[in-house]
Amino acid sequence: MAEPREYEYVLEPQQDGGYLIYVPDLPDVATEGRTKEEAVSMLQDALAGYLETMRDRGWPLPEVERGKVAVS
Repeated sequence: MAEPREYEYVLEPQQDGGYLIYVPDLPDVATEGRTKEEAVSMLQDALAGYLETMRDRGWPLPEVERGKVAVS
């Protein structure tokens, strides 16, 4: 069994209601929900499926680098 992993997510309220949620480190993983709780639950399912597919195919998880940039 794979070791548990944690990922940061971004939750954006949508103008028509509901929430878009995605993982910046894994741009292919995004979903939505009517409530914050539903969006997080949907993301957990999507992320689990994505990671399982990556493992099944023997693909490495993408390496990411975090940083900040200033603008004025």
